[in-house]
Amino acid sequence: MEFFARAKAVRLRSHHDKYLAAEDDEERVAQDRDGSSRNARWTVERVDTAPHVLRFRSCYGRYLTASNEPFLLGVTGKKVTQTLPARLDSSLEWEPVRDGARVKLMTRYGNYLRGNGGLPPWRNSVTHDVPHRTVTQEWVFWDVDVVEVLHTPPSAPGYKAAASSSEKLPKLEVQPNPPSTPDPIAVPPSSEKLSRLESLDSFSAPVHKVEGRSVFYAIADDAGNVDDSVEWPHLTFKGTSVLELTERLKEETKIDDIIVCTRNPLNQHLIPLFLHLPPNNVKIRLVVVDANSKVAKNFNI
Repeated sequence: MEFFARAKAVRLRSHHDKYLAAEDDEERVAQDRDGSSRNARWTVERVDTAPHVLRFRSCYGRYLTASNEPFLLGVTGKKVTQTLPARLDSSLEWEPVRDGARVKLMTRYGNYLRGNGGLPPWRNSVTHDVPHRTVTQEWVFWDVDVVEVLHTPPSAPGYKAAASSSEKLPKLEVQPNPPSTPDPIAVPPSSEKLSRLESLDSFSAPVHKVEGRSVFYAIADDAGNVDDSVEWPHLTFKGTSVLELTERLKEETKIDDIIVCTRNPLNQHLIPLFLHLPPNNVKIRLVVVDANSKVAKNFNI
């Protein structure tokens, strides 16, 4: 959290050395090489009811938002957009989680802001999810460049502590805002809140607990094959009932009659799942098979 303790405006640089940028349509968010652009500047706002949680406001006065809309159908990752809702809800809130000299930005539901790489349409896109492939683990890390700091009056309590902490701010660069487009006004926190912020330890662990297990799933083709080269979508599921999970997967996949399977780790053959799920909310990977498919007819059900 100390990355943002006295930050009024920041730039966020992804693992691909590109900056989080608000698109000119005032709706989309992407990655851009040009860190000097006003589109790469984000005003930091504190959430009064949760001082460890932040909102980020673009140069268009709209908030960085974790939407519920899939980025691409059939794959994991949901869109990150700019919005200005009538009510400031949890979709606008991001919790910094420090990891060494970098930070991850977690939604209130356990996903992370991710700058994607690869071929179009993934290239330069920004989504939020929980990456489970080793190659994408680094994509949720961001470098924070503070471009404008909050100024606390010398007479205010906690000013001394704030001044000393400012020496540790990474990559401090004070830039004037372009005169043609004034930034939205961000109200600085009171000195009492600022002092409390600076006394907090590193936010290396989430404050809230995400209940349930992560279930990663793929839809098999008629022969029972699945594509392991792409990230599998996932959902959070409470309980151990296979029947309840099957109903949930029907809603997610839009297939009316399915068989939920696991894969034999030795030969990758599909095995229909009938018993309870493993205990302790361990993460699982399942294959969804259309009950009318060719491979389903080979099951002894």
